[in-house]
Amino acid sequence: MSVDVAYPVFHTPDPALALLVARQLLAVGDQEHASVCVDVELPRVKDVLDVLSAMPDAWFRKEDVDDWVRDQSDPTRLHSGVHASQLSTDAAFMSTHLPLWASMLDQAVGSIEDTFAAVASKFVAEIRWEGLGWPEVPEHGLYADFEHAEVTVLFNAATRYLDGWSNEHTVLVHVRRRGGDGYEDRHASWLAKQVGQTVIGPPQFS
Repeated sequence: MSVDVAYPVFHTPDPALALLVARQLLAVGDQEHASVCVDVELPRVKDVLDVLSAMPDAWFRKEDVDDWVRDQSDPTRLHSGVHASQLSTDAAFMSTHLPLWASMLDQAVGSIEDTFAAVASKFVAEIRWEGLGWPEVPEHGLYADFEHAEVTVLFNAATRYLDGWSNEHTVLVHVRRRGGDGYEDRHASWLAKQVGQTVIGPPQFS
């Protein structure tokens, strides 16, 4: 089974600029079957309520493995996920389960990105566009790819694992991982060049 590899191609302290560069990359590919997913970690009750108001179709969850081990019955349903309409807004309940994560999957491109960035770009968060198609470029030995063509904006995180705070926002371009002969590097570099950028960090594997 093939997998993708992501390359950072842009860093900036400006979330709007990160979103702009990501959209430029989207335009390099075929967007006919593309969709967008978003995810954000919310540390305070107020943050949860703000996202709840701005994104009434979001799903909320917690990622506390120890809590899951303690009680696999999931009485709060926050491990499996709760739709915004069913999430308790009781502050005492929320504060017990912080941080909460909010996400939306498989949305139409252009439908939620600006709203999400407005409320989520001050937290650890991501916007990921999937289902793109990278074009074939025969003169550079690059094949078309409709399986692993993705673009990600990481807010306040440097890696796709969202495992640490960064004071910058990062744009990643995803390509198919091949046999380690440098193909992935060349493909990512070509894509970055189309929008005036370059690969600026090591590959990030899934």
